Amino acid sequence: MSITFDKETQQFHLHNGGFSYIVQILGNGYIGQVYCGAALSPARAYPLLSLPFKGFANAPNIARFEYPAYGNGDYKTPALAVVFSDGSGVIEPVYKTHRITKGKGGIAGLPATYTEQDDEAETLELDLEDAPSGLKITLYYTIFTAYNCVARHARIVNAGAHKLTLTSAMSLCLDLGDADWNLFTFTGMWAREFHCTDQRLRSGTQGVESTRGISGHQQNPFLILKRPNADDFSGEALGFSLIYSGNFYAGVEVDSFDLSRVRLGINPNTFSWELTTGAVFDTPEAVLAYSGQGLNHLSQQFHGLYRNRLASGVWRDKERPVLLNNWEGTYFNFTEKKLLEMAAIAKDLGIELFVLDDGWFGKRDDDRTSLGDWFPDTRKLPEGISGLAQKITSLGIKFGLWIEPEMISEKSKLFEAHPDWAVGIDGRVRTEQRQQYVLDMSRSEIIDYLFDTLSKVIASAPISYIKWDMNRSLTEPFSRALPPERQGEFFHRYCLGVYTLYQRFVKAFPDILFESCCGGGGRFDAGILGFAPQGWLSDDTDAVQRLSIQTGASFAYPLSSFGAHVSAVPNHQTARSTPLSFRAMTAFFGVLGFELDPAKLTVEEKAELVQYISFYKQHRSLFQRGRFSRLHSPASHIYAAWQVVTEDRSQAIVGFYKLLTQPAKQPLRLLLKDLDPSAIYEVSLWEDGGFDAMDKQANCGQRGGDELMRGGLLLDIAFGSRTGDFHSELFLLRKL
Repeated sequence: MSITFDKETQQFHLHNGGFSYIVQILGNGYIGQVYCGAALSPARAYPLLSLPFKGFANAPNIARFEYPAYGNGDYKTPALAVVFSDGSGVIEPVYKTHRITKGKGGIAGLPATYTEQDDEAETLELDLEDAPSGLKITLYYTIFTAYNCVARHARIVNAGAHKLTLTSAMSLCLDLGDADWNLFTFTGMWAREFHCTDQRLRSGTQGVESTRGISGHQQNPFLILKRPNADDFSGEALGFSLIYSGNFYAGVEVDSFDLSRVRLGINPNTFSWELTTGAVFDTPEAVLAYSGQGLNHLSQQFHGLYRNRLASGVWRDKERPVLLNNWEGTYFNFTEKKLLEMAAIAKDLGIELFVLDDGWFGKRDDDRTSLGDWFPDTRKLPEGISGLAQKITSLGIKFGLWIEPEMISEKSKLFEAHPDWAVGIDGRVRTEQRQQYVLDMSRSEIIDYLFDTLSKVIASAPISYIKWDMNRSLTEPFSRALPPERQGEFFHRYCLGVYTLYQRFVKAFPDILFESCCGGGGRFDAGILGFAPQGWLSDDTDAVQRLSIQTGASFAYPLSSFGAHVSAVPNHQTARSTPLSFRAMTAFFGVLGFELDPAKLTVEEKAELVQYISFYKQHRSLFQRGRFSRLHSPASHIYAAWQVVTEDRSQAIVGFYKLLTQPAKQPLRLLLKDLDPSAIYEVSLWEDGGFDAMDKQANCGQRGGDELMRGGLLLDIAFGSRTGDFHSELFLLRKL
């Protein structure tokens, strides 16, 4: 059993040998938080860990709660807030009963983690009730056997006689007994997503959020609390991830007693939800992960859970194809002849999938027109998508297609027929971003139109891959399908509509690989990962920037979800020029692709790419599904290093990247991780990518696993500048 209940202390103990989470029924029937951290013995209760609850009138109030509600004396920000029909909002959620079951259920209309066998997890359901109103709340907790993770969400049911309005319904709330933590978050902007911020907790509220209708480039629905002395490989850390793709809040509040409250869920600033009698509302799922061995171990908990039990479908476990996307190679300026030329060269290089990006439909010669008109432009493609796809697949390479279903251009036939389908408010100017508007995805007739129209295109051709883009945030949030009192539901209903359309496509075309995109990483979150097992991480394809972006994303998301492309130089986003080997070795740590015109490559560059693609395909299972470690942060602006290891620790690959040369310096000693300390490994340096002879001489040969983890690789040995800036090396380890 991984969940136990002690009747004497009224404690529920969720445990899996690596992690313990304890909650308790308090004297007044509320649910209190007792413990969250390193594994405790499940054979006994822990009365000394719980604080006596003597009511809110007793000061100081140091009680800790699991799902605090508004208006009853707990003055920190609540997890649940409502407005009843009489205008009041006080709730007293009192324990009624509970259930402990094996396995895990889903959440209707929302992505969530899952189990395939009942012994993979156990679930606790706590039923609470506010007796005067009839409001019922069920708190769900699932602890996984293989991961130090607890999945949480809440179900709210109006069992009373009058309607009510939810104004806040968090997915997770956790009260911690101290504030001695650093808050680690992931922020940025278009083309520089997932940059890490690290700051001490202070009195008041800190956190990240989105009100854009999407999770956004600017913030990500994920945060870490780590002890001040914790780093990647030591110390205690808690990770909080929301499986949701819309407006979110993820933050921490520290009170005057240095108690910390973490809240994660739909952003209450842009949310309300009317519950009539008998109506049900489910919050999105949130995942809490624990590590006592540093941030790297914490990341590995998320990686395993999300790669194996959030992503789904046939592509969850399949090796992902190496692709060429035509976007940076041609932008809108292409013909069928040009695309066929690119695909033929790509096939000769060893690329397995050719993807046609934006510009294939309507009269789409630039980004000012035709979104919504999902019929092929026969000026560019005389035989349509079907004819092009058949010609490309006849070359022996698969075909993929870009779509942006959530958008509409004012210059389009769809807008002429249905101007009311675009999100906006009658009598007010609609804000145009990227010369486009957003379709109201909360309306079922729009979902039906998009599915029917795009399904005809997809079914008409041998399409193996769909890139689903979304290139702007929402403005003027309003749905013509909702009455005035329910406009607060718009953002969440929009997100539910996106999930509905995704699910319909995935069900109708189960063999197609879907890749999510939102101007790059604008909706790269765990919610979308439930439908599309990989995403376009950023529009920034510069390898130096990608080292930082992929490092940041790796704190929560597995490498199998990273679309990582090699592009031309000078780079189109930064104008930086880096060696082809540096670009390729950076993109290896993810799902490899290319974003260039292969016809413009030199003979020497093509020969290089043949070697890189062959190497990647030989090792792609390890790159996409291996145990990943961050060995050196690119934040130093000098070095970066990554490592992947097979689960049986028999093989490993280490990527070493020198960004800027520093003459007259000490060598870097790079400590490896997750090897078998008692084993001997054959260490070799992959020569096809170029190398420093001194690095090869110092490190290659037979080395003990313990030596490699405690003594490490000795890198960048030369006293002077021998390799210059933007140098990379790959070390291969094979257990003898």
